[in-house]
Amino acid sequence: MRDALLAQNRTILYSLCEWGTADVPSWGATIGSSWRTTQDITSKWSKISEILNENSFDLNSVDFWGHGDPDMLEVGNGDLTIEENRSHFALWAAMKSPLIIGTALNSLSSDLVDILKNKYLLAFSQDNTYGKPATPYKWGTNPDWTFNATNPAEYWSGQSEAGTLVLAFNSLGEAAERDILWSEVPQLDKTYTAFEVTDIWSGESLGCVQDGVKKTINSHDTVGFLVGKGCAAGAKLRRSRN
Repeated sequence: MRDALLAQNRTILYSLCEWGTADVPSWGATIGSSWRTTQDITSKWSKISEILNENSFDLNSVDFWGHGDPDMLEVGNGDLTIEENRSHFALWAAMKSPLIIGTALNSLSSDLVDILKNKYLLAFSQDNTYGKPATPYKWGTNPDWTFNATNPAEYWSGQSEAGTLVLAFNSLGEAAERDILWSEVPQLDKTYTAFEVTDIWSGESLGCVQDGVKKTINSHDTVGFLVGKGCAAGAKLRRSRN
């Protein structure tokens, strides 16, 4: 099938559905444009969390024209909270998963439409220069590299044309503090301790932020920042850590 499609004179997206079996992340990119990495998703948060956990360990093979597919978006379906909808979309976009909307758009609230239209996450997902996804750099609640369906990796980062996307996710069932430290983010230049930062949800420019960002995050919510240029000595700095 791959060879037959490649012989055509137009671009064709070839999506494989192996449900993550047969070690498909190791060979899927040689056959198709995307490959399912997990069993079917549902609109229950427990299943979304489980799939996020599974997919976080299968990101090394993702690059231009090759995307692991943890199944469609459930934004707007079931009883997901606004925080859960936000995390679901942010992390699927960060993993450069196919963003297949699986809900009725004519009944979607404006808050949920705004999530699906987030320009920072869409730009990261569709970046023209960097094909690699964001990946976990710290697991947070659990020790690094812990496989846990209820508490997946919580700190993520990835490079883009516009800067480094950094996400902090609260996997717990209650509000909790999350502390992003610039010194821990792999893509950032360690010769700087302050960077130009934009909040991806509000679009607010935070200016030059020293050391990192500490936030109290609602249950199952995700905060996100686009981290740009390092700030030169003498720049006016903002401290966003308690």
